[in-house]
Amino acid sequence: MAKYGEGDKRWIVEDRPDGANVHNWHWAETNCLEWSRNLLSKLLADQTILDGEGNLFIKTKKIEKVEGEAYVNVRKGKIIPGYELSVSINWQGEARDAEGKSLLIADGVVEIPYIADENADEDPDLRVIVKDEGPIGRRLKDAFLAKGKDFVLKQIRVYVDAMAKGGPAKDELEVKKVTSKQAAAPVSAPPVAAPVKKVEEKKEKKKEGFKTIKLTEKFSCRAKDMFEILMDDNRWKGFTQSNARISKEVGGEISIFDGSVTGTNLELQEGKLIVQKWRFGSWPDGIHSTVRLVLEEPEPGVTVVKLTQTDVPDEDRYGNSTVVENTERGWRDLIFHKIRAVFGFGV
Repeated sequence: MAKYGEGDKRWIVEDRPDGANVHNWHWAETNCLEWSRNLLSKLLADQTILDGEGNLFIKTKKIEKVEGEAYVNVRKGKIIPGYELSVSINWQGEARDAEGKSLLIADGVVEIPYIADENADEDPDLRVIVKDEGPIGRRLKDAFLAKGKDFVLKQIRVYVDAMAKGGPAKDELEVKKVTSKQAAAPVSAPPVAAPVKKVEEKKEKKKEGFKTIKLTEKFSCRAKDMFEILMDDNRWKGFTQSNARISKEVGGEISIFDGSVTGTNLELQEGKLIVQKWRFGSWPDGIHSTVRLVLEEPEPGVTVVKLTQTDVPDEDRYGNSTVVENTERGWRDLIFHKIRAVFGFGV
């Protein structure tokens, strides 16, 4: 998963009793879909493209649709946006003669089928449609392409930049920074109590040098469909774009991401449970983690996947200490996110 085997010793921290996410240390995910609809509508709806040049008048109308998903993850103050959107904009054009008499009023649509974080540095494809394909309608369409395309792409770049800065989570981040500074202000030291005999606390022993990853993800599908995807070679190849070999038998071997991850099936309950031994090629020799995927279907067509991966080493064989961080990100971005995108399981 994205440079497998690199982790950060500080990645897993204890939950605070008050639920505070101090310094944004934990992953905090903000759903940005409705915010995206509002911002794109503000940027693209009711905008003038041509106002009489060549006796043509063109303006955008309302945003017909903004579909897909958009979210912002924040971890230790770092902003990680994710979005895959399809956008349609209604527009209207009018052609007039030299005396100002209307020759044709035509409606049209601008379709932007794919705006995604993976292509944030590229302009998306854009298709302009006019409902009247006569000579004047085609003239209006050509005029929109000549004058309106650059405008639409410029507004999309404004949206992409806004997501890169945190989208709706930006203001929240600023508030947290201010609050953190206030909390760090010095306070008067309490009175020193009389010395007492120190009693050594008994703490539950934890396996040093290893961490546990826990994630919960929701999908719009049946649990049996998710089970089949996670246990099928060809589907793994499809959503990861890499080689995969997966046995469907307990005790059988697995190999995914071109062999970067290998392991063995420990327990399989169709549509309910997958337990496997996993190791990355960059981990120290003899180190294996245990992956447990529990599939629950609280209602028909909605599946909740609960992931627990134990015994993930702090460091790889080369001393890199981002193993846990990259493994968790890999589950989110390279497996769960891709399954939603490829199979249409977004909630």
